[in-house]
Amino acid sequence: MSRKLNITVMLGGPSAEREVSLRSGAAVAAALRSLGHQVFEIDPKNGEFVLPEKTDVVFLALHGTYGEDGTVQKRLDELGVPYTGCDADASRIAFDKVLTKQSCIETGVPTAKFVTVHSTTASLPENLSLPLVVKPSRQGSSVGLQFVERAEDWQNALAESLKFDSEVLVEEKIIGRETTVGILGGKVLPVVEVRPKAGRYDYTNKYTAGNTEYFCPADFDAATTQRIQAAALGAFRAIGGRDYARVDVMVRADGLPVVLEVNTLPGMTETSLLPKAAAAAGMNYAELCQRMIDLALERKILTQNREEQKAVAAFA
Repeated sequence: MSRKLNITVMLGGPSAEREVSLRSGAAVAAALRSLGHQVFEIDPKNGEFVLPEKTDVVFLALHGTYGEDGTVQKRLDELGVPYTGCDADASRIAFDKVLTKQSCIETGVPTAKFVTVHSTTASLPENLSLPLVVKPSRQGSSVGLQFVERAEDWQNALAESLKFDSEVLVEEKIIGRETTVGILGGKVLPVVEVRPKAGRYDYTNKYTAGNTEYFCPADFDAATTQRIQAAALGAFRAIGGRDYARVDVMVRADGLPVVLEVNTLPGMTETSLLPKAAAAAGMNYAELCQRMIDLALERKILTQNREEQKAVAAFA
């Protein structure tokens, strides 16, 4: 689809990931303008917005609560405006790490053993082995992420993580190589391996330039690469994903993948992981943004065609 469009980029928003979203949205808007589109930018910082009248499609560059949990998607569905990425239901499931893991378990996608905790006074889970990972069930971008290497770390980690949500996910820490897999138009992109130069891949290392090395395509043998991509695609399908997403996968020393989570609106700065994977597949940043728009508009056309066919059948 090469016609020039009126595109509204939604960025910023009210979540803990607001600053990253502003950067994602600015990069997307610049790329779409470079392609000749008319681009409007809207920041629903208080959870409210009014779309420009001529909006053909909305590009969602929001991250975190409101933007990634199905809230804005539901509102856009009510307005009848096409938008990029997963629908409201898939967004809601993917944003909730517990629902995501349950969906993976039901469909046979490998994921780590876990429990949920709701109180800062909860005891260390007896059925999980140290070390543990503690993270808010409904946050993204490593917000509130804590590690429990020793029993005495438990209470502080729990208290810190519960600052960001009323429920936290506690899972066994998978020891291995950290990867992420982009999915675009139902197809898997090359695997990206993430290697922090020091410490863990937390919020600081994720967003501080030079703190983390990225390798794409990751240096795995063909069979392991295929397993990683299959697990990622399985998780994407398990949550009912559409158009695109990024799936984080740990890879054990024996080459077996373990899915961590699904990101339905992954970072879209020009150094973010999904654009890196697309670049390795031969697609530059502007082409990636255009492809995301095309997927949304193709879906709109399919919906219109189905409605026309129903109307014709009703009169037949």
